[in-house]
Amino acid sequence: MKYLLLVFALVSAAVFAAEEPSQKTRGLSEREARSYSEQTPPFGGRNSPAGEIAESDNEKDPALRFPAFDDEFDAIINWKTRQNEERGMRFSVHYSTMYQNVSDELPGTDGDASGGVLRGTMQWALANRGQANEGSLNIMIDHRHAFGDTPPAGLAGSAGYIGVTSLFYSDTDWDVINLNWQQTMNEGRTGFIIGRYDPNDYMNVLGYVNPWTIFSNLESSLDTSIALPDSSWGVGAGHWITDSVYVLGGINDANGVGSDDLEWFDGGSEFFKYAHLGWSPSRNDRYFKNIHILVWDVDEREDAGVSDAHGVSIAMNWTFKDRFMPFLRIGHSSGDAPIYNDSVTLGFIWKYMYRSDLFGIAATWGDPPSDALPEQKSVEAFWRFQFSETLAITPSFQYLQDPALNPDEDSVWIFGLRTRLAL
Repeated sequence: MKYLLLVFALVSAAVFAAEEPSQKTRGLSEREARSYSEQTPPFGGRNSPAGEIAESDNEKDPALRFPAFDDEFDAIINWKTRQNEERGMRFSVHYSTMYQNVSDELPGTDGDASGGVLRGTMQWALANRGQANEGSLNIMIDHRHAFGDTPPAGLAGSAGYIGVTSLFYSDTDWDVINLNWQQTMNEGRTGFIIGRYDPNDYMNVLGYVNPWTIFSNLESSLDTSIALPDSSWGVGAGHWITDSVYVLGGINDANGVGSDDLEWFDGGSEFFKYAHLGWSPSRNDRYFKNIHILVWDVDEREDAGVSDAHGVSIAMNWTFKDRFMPFLRIGHSSGDAPIYNDSVTLGFIWKYMYRSDLFGIAATWGDPPSDALPEQKSVEAFWRFQFSETLAITPSFQYLQDPALNPDEDSVWIFGLRTRLAL
């Protein structure tokens, strides 16, 4: 895995160093250089390879302008544009950091957590480049590291909270998140993916979900009544039945995780399966206006000692005037594998009219599978300040009521501060 990342980095650096800016790209405006991949992927979410690249390349409207700072990245932006035009290779790189502090930690635990993630993504169109039925090799690699003893992904234990207060910010070193082939067919109406990927980037997707730039708490972003899978080997497919109705389905290794060193079905034939039916006014509106239902099932994992489970989730979001997006998730499940058997999440995000700042708030109620544990409630609020074209700073607050493993506290607060440099 480390060698795969090294080869990926060296090849990119060698191409960058060997080329001079072409006449075609030297004169690109900032908007043109950033918008070559600005589109809604036909099936994936914002954390899929196509979604990540579009998110990084979309033009930003910062609150402040720092030409001297942003101009330093023009060479990289032009190089990325050239690779897409000449080779069908799309790239994104971002480095994100997170600091979190809990108001009342359990004895013997840390009240502070901090860490960072370096993520590199490549999507290489090797078949039918630039056409509706394009096929691409997708690679996404993270380096996830803690700055101290406790990574933000582990801070929930200090609060006695069942869940994750900061998704992705663990301390697992190098992780291969995506290594797969994606193919579209039928003039882009049908697609499939085979290889290693995160099913959460394709099933139950709503447009507000992006733990890098929006909410941090797992419950705010995903339905935790689902026995959430992780990056794993599998196959999935989707099809737009009409211009508004689409279906998705997939099957993945139930034991796979992003940090498993590419293990191949280490636990045997134990699978996570899902089917998803959705409606949106159009394919390009799928992020912004969406209603869907998901059914899922996961096998018993004998070596891990986790029972089988199944459930259903209904979710929706709707965007008004490109600024206001309320959302709702309702989930129900049977079995001990999920965090909750019943959960409800609702909230909204608000985009400022004249810049790329975002404000959001989400509230979640959940009932754990064990009758011995109380219901948990959480509220998360954030403000993403788009400091410059490439840098965003996001303070956040989380209110956790009745943390299930902390009976001495009725509630705890978590303050967070996230930074993200995206190219």
